[in-house]
Amino acid sequence: MLKSLYISNYVLIEELNIKFDSGFTVITGETGAGKSIIIGALSLVMGQRADMKAIKQNCDKCIVEVEFDISLYNLKPFFDENELDFGDNQCIIRREINSAGKSRAFVNDTPASLNVLRDLTVHLIDIHSQNENLQLGNDIYQRDLIDNFAQNQEVIAKYKIAFENWKNKAAELQKIKNLALKQTSELEYLKFQFQQLTDFQLVDGEQEELEQELETLNHTEEIQTELLYANNLLINNDLTIISQLKESLNSINKIKNYISNGDDLHKRLDSVYIELKDIALEINLLSEKIEFNPARLEYVGNRLSELYSLQKRFNVRTVSELIAKRDEIDNQLIAIENFDEAILTLEKSVAENFNILKENGQILTKSRVNVCKPIENTLVAELVELGIPHAEIKIEIIDYQEFTENGADNISILFSANKNHLPQPIAQVASGGEISRLMLAIKSLLINKINLPTIIFDEIDTGVSGDIAHRVGNIMERMSHTMQVIAITHLPQIASQGQHHFRVYKTDEKKSVATKIEKLSFENRVAEIAQMLSGSTVTDAAMENAKVLLSLKKF
Repeated sequence: MLKSLYISNYVLIEELNIKFDSGFTVITGETGAGKSIIIGALSLVMGQRADMKAIKQNCDKCIVEVEFDISLYNLKPFFDENELDFGDNQCIIRREINSAGKSRAFVNDTPASLNVLRDLTVHLIDIHSQNENLQLGNDIYQRDLIDNFAQNQEVIAKYKIAFENWKNKAAELQKIKNLALKQTSELEYLKFQFQQLTDFQLVDGEQEELEQELETLNHTEEIQTELLYANNLLINNDLTIISQLKESLNSINKIKNYISNGDDLHKRLDSVYIELKDIALEINLLSEKIEFNPARLEYVGNRLSELYSLQKRFNVRTVSELIAKRDEIDNQLIAIENFDEAILTLEKSVAENFNILKENGQILTKSRVNVCKPIENTLVAELVELGIPHAEIKIEIIDYQEFTENGADNISILFSANKNHLPQPIAQVASGGEISRLMLAIKSLLINKINLPTIIFDEIDTGVSGDIAHRVGNIMERMSHTMQVIAITHLPQIASQGQHHFRVYKTDEKKSVATKIEKLSFENRVAEIAQMLSGSTVTDAAMENAKVLLSLKKF
């Protein structure tokens, strides 16, 4: 349950520190006093987006901090999953917003994201406002009402897994069918491309070798001339380099024993001599091999030309890429041959997953249908108590004829407040006061189905007064036997039902207006309720009436 709320520098609030008790608490105050500001502050710790306008003027930062007693609600798995510090009995949520627009949130002093705040506080508190009344006519809200009452969380989780599995398999099947259709239409072209690449007998590294050979063939005459000249210098005349080197070698040989390092010098000359003789031999052999070959030149030129053309056609730059392209097309052709088998396998899988989905969908539908009559009877009984004696509720569940992520059911809650009038969609026939009472009846209905510590009613009593208002208060008080109920109200009949009573008021200070809150004693409650009954001028009759209202409540 909510134990305390601390607010600092939020809108008109400089500082508030409210301690809450279990049971039924009411909050009253004049219109514009700032009751809605408290709800706004609570919304921040529930993960609502921050607004810089929330910061009190001339302040650097606003803080909202709440403390919950969570000892009875088995929330440790949530804290562990989100790596939050867990206290056995308390959960402190703090939200800070600075003037630069930056926001920070903490759970038990552990930094937390807004998503974590939302996911956590949904287990701790429900704020019911007039805006939520408008959702009552929404199909999603009505479906969630049925599922919450039926406690379908596990059933829905299993159904959603089955739906996702079926949807994924169906999408995979459609994808492969589209691919098969596209590639089958291109089959002949793929075969032609593959044949082209296969017939060319691609060899990795061939292009570089051919380009080098082409250079050689195009310069045969120049190569022969230069090789002959080089060979002549080395060996083919009287004053060749090798013959002169030989003479130098002989000279050094004669004196090597008489000079230092003579042997080393002789060995080095001998090594050069042997190397040059080997080079001369290689040049000679190369010269004999090099010859002008027009046929080979033509073949190499044509082969390279075809290779370049092939690369351009397939938008690649190397033979390696052409080989990779050939293998890719080969794999595509193999895949096309196997499409029929793959499609049959996937069709079988889709059918199996659909049967599982259908089975889970039937379980979900049956669960929803089974709770319709109890919901109808309970809501009618509550509405009769709330002053709609001829209320009629009818829940229609119609088969969509197809599965969606939320089942195959179209759920509509129909309502009639008058005799001999067929129930119609709520949004079409219910007045504001009837919607308020219907929503209160729904909250009362769900109270035993959801393990929620705290509910706050924010002026949902629109359109009710007198005896009906008293009955609304009775139901809220009855709800407070099993959970903490806080009601922000402008009706004295409801305010008098509370076990604890706070008054929100404004003060005119030197430079600004401030919102404050105080817990009322019994005497002050009498005065507050009397003012709610008679307005700004409190009459003796209003005071007596207030005492009567409060005397109906056992403290």
